[in-house]
Parts: sequence; structure tokens; C-alpha cells
Amino acid sequence: MSNAPVFDIDTAAFHKDPYPFLERMRATCPIAYVPALDAVLITKRDDVFTLEKKIDVFSSDQPDGLMTKLMGQNMMRKDGEAHQIERKAIFPTLSPKTVQTVWEAQFKAATQDVLNTLTPLKTADLVKDFAMPVSGEALKAMTGLTQMTWQEMDRVSQGMIDGCANYTGDPEVEARCHDCTASIDDHITDCISKGIEDSDMSLIAVQCRAGLSDAQLRANVKLAISGGQNEPRDAIAGILWALLERPEVQHALQSGTLGYLQVFEEFTRWISPIGMSPRRIAKPYRYNGIDFQPEDRVFLMFASANRDETYFEDPNLFNPWRDTSKSVPFGAGPHFCAGAWASRSLIVNVALPMIMEAFPKMALSGPVDFSGWAFRGPVKVPVVW
Repeated sequence: MSNAPVFDIDTAAFHKDPYPFLERMRATCPIAYVPALDAVLITKRDDVFTLEKKIDVFSSDQPDGLMTKLMGQNMMRKDGEAHQIERKAIFPTLSPKTVQTVWEAQFKAATQDVLNTLTPLKTADLVKDFAMPVSGEALKAMTGLTQMTWQEMDRVSQGMIDGCANYTGDPEVEARCHDCTASIDDHITDCISKGIEDSDMSLIAVQCRAGLSDAQLRANVKLAISGGQNEPRDAIAGILWALLERPEVQHALQSGTLGYLQVFEEFTRWISPIGMSPRRIAKPYRYNGIDFQPEDRVFLMFASANRDETYFEDPNLFNPWRDTSKSVPFGAGPHFCAGAWASRSLIVNVALPMIMEAFPKMALSGPVDFSGWAFRGPVKVPVVW
């Protein structure tokens, strides 16, 4: 077991708002063992940036990890050549070119359908009524699971996310996760049984053509759903809340002195939708006076790295004019998020500008609370227009 100093947390308070805890850790013990999570948390930006790339020690291969047990061993839980083979196999789906030439038009069409439904209502919850269907429809297209409803896409994504963050071992959470993975498997089987067209660029299709095994294909589709639904959903709804709280940011966007990409990159620094990535220690290692032992569990805390005072002045403030080049919202090493281009396209080029143009007088109509630490987003964003 690591000799890292012990840092205790209140798990309920940490789930409600991890940032005060992480700030204290950065100041007093930036690498610390947290008993409630049974993991060593790494909280400083430079440490996260450096150690994420040292895959011979900080391994993604976690046979006893929750994600592997619940979803199968996807490419995110592999290192080296095994990881690169599967990453190369899915690249045709998520490449910048495919996103631009295939998916973005479909994102726009689906988003317009959602806006058409909302227009006469004059009120909505931006999480449930906008971000959730927009993200779900995008993921349906990219995975190839077009027969799945967006509601089911969101349900199974959330079920897996909850399962993978179930470090307290709640049996009900685990049971819901199993139900969700079974639903995905049924939909994958149905999709494959109908045949794959040569022009199909979906995740299922490109993995079939690349010759990946059935187990590899299914695990990687589940991986895409677990992160590919909640991250855009939470970022879309969260950014819209931030814009509605800051009229001066809206004015800058309207005048062209600020871009949606700047807003996106600052928000994902400020409130990271994916707050951490777990690792397993593969061999003894010493770093900054801390001894890591084989099989120790380590969490690379992206959410904390992105508020590191060393690089970001007033890091707890949302400031879309700041330099975010040192932030790591999508990771920094070989496991850099493969869906980053698709996420930026959906959020920056489609969802944000389309809804702000459709409802220029949109305003908040109630309080907004965020929750989560491994994955974080707003629970509800009520608005009127």
C-alpha cells in the first residue's frame, strides 16, 4: 500500500461539490490516500500530466476494476499495442474528417428537430428537454444503434456511469448497471443481424470491418455510450447555464469578440464533465517522496488539475477569456479522449449556437445544482423564453 498521506472526505459532500476538498488537497497533500474511495488521488496538474503518460506504472489495464467487470475490457482499459490496435480500428468513425463530413449534418438535423418540439412550449429543463435528446441522438448515429430511443440511450449511459463510480458497492446500483449493459447487448445484436453496409461509418460498422472480436466490439460500444452521452449532455446544459448567468458573455458571443470554442474550453476546465480517470499501479514506483505499490488504485483527478492555481489565476471563476492551453479536460496521454472532435463539433458548432439563435431571450427560471465528482453536471437547468 502507498505511503501517501491520508486525506479524509465526507462522501456525500464530495459528491455534491468536490472542489473545496480538491483545493485543500492541492495545498496540503497533492498526492493523498482517501480511505472512503480506497484510492490515491493525484490532484496537481503537472503530476497528472506527467504520470498519465507513464503507462508502465500507471496502468489502464484493470481486470478487477468496476468498468472491466461491468462493461467488459474496452480499449480504455488496455495499454500499449493492444490499446493502439483498437484505437486505430475506431478512428474512421471519430476522425475530424468523418465528424465534419458525416456526423455534423446529422447533429444539426437532430438538434433542429429537438428545437422544433421545444419552440411552442416557452419553458424547458435544458438537461432533460434539450441536452439529453441532442446528445442521445448524436450518439445513436455514431454508434449505429439507431433503433434505440434517445431516452434509452441516456438511461443506459447513466446506469453504466453510476455503476463504474459505485465504489461503495451499492447492490442496487450494480443491478441497474447490469440491466443497462444487457439492453445495449440486445440492441447491438439486433443491429448486426440486419447487416452492415459498406458506406456505414458507425462505430459498430467500422469495428466489424476491422475484424475486432465480438467482445471487443461490444465493450467499445459500451465505452462510447458511457462517456459519449453524459459528457456532451452535461457540458451543453452546464455551458448554457453559465451563459445565462453571464449576460456579458452572451453579448461578446453575439458581437463576435468571443467564440463558442473559447466558452467550451473554459467551461470544461472550470467544471470538468469527466472529473477523473482511474489507474492501477503495475510495479513499485517512487515519485515526489511517495511510494506506490503494485495493485494500488490511483485516480488522476482532471477536475483538480484544471483548477491548479499554478496555471490558472482565480481558478474557481468562469472566465472564457482566459488561456486554457494547460487544461486537460480530455486527458493528456495515449488515452486522450477519442471522441474529443465529435464532442467539440456537437457542442461548439451545433448545440450552443443553434439554441441561442432559436431562443435569444431565454432566461433562467429557477436554481441550478450540480452533482458528481467522477462525472459532474447540472441536475436541472429550468428556463423560459
